[in-house]
Amino acid sequence: MANESIDKLAKALAESVPEGLRSVRDDLEKNFRSVLRSGISKLDLVTREEFEVQQAVLARTRAKLEALEARLAGLESAKPAQKKAARKKTVRKKGAARKGT
Repeated sequence: MANESIDKLAKALAESVPEGLRSVRDDLEKNFRSVLRSGISKLDLVTREEFEVQQAVLARTRAKLEALEARLAGLESAKPAQKKAARKKTVRKKGAARKGT
């Protein structure tokens, strides 16, 4: 979160303090800012730019995966057809060999 966003949030929190505590408003605003920065720094956050880069990488990876899956499916469907053709040739050769004897 950007510093100015933290500052705005701390100021909004300080302004929401009841009238009786307005005298300590500046101190509260500083404390709010400090607590917000500390809490946010503990979070494992990424910038928008880093997020968008990873999102693009993921999209490319998904596209490659889908292409590979389609290619594999095509190869797997072609393989049984090749086996059938090979069996027919083998059966024909055996039949021709039997006729020859």
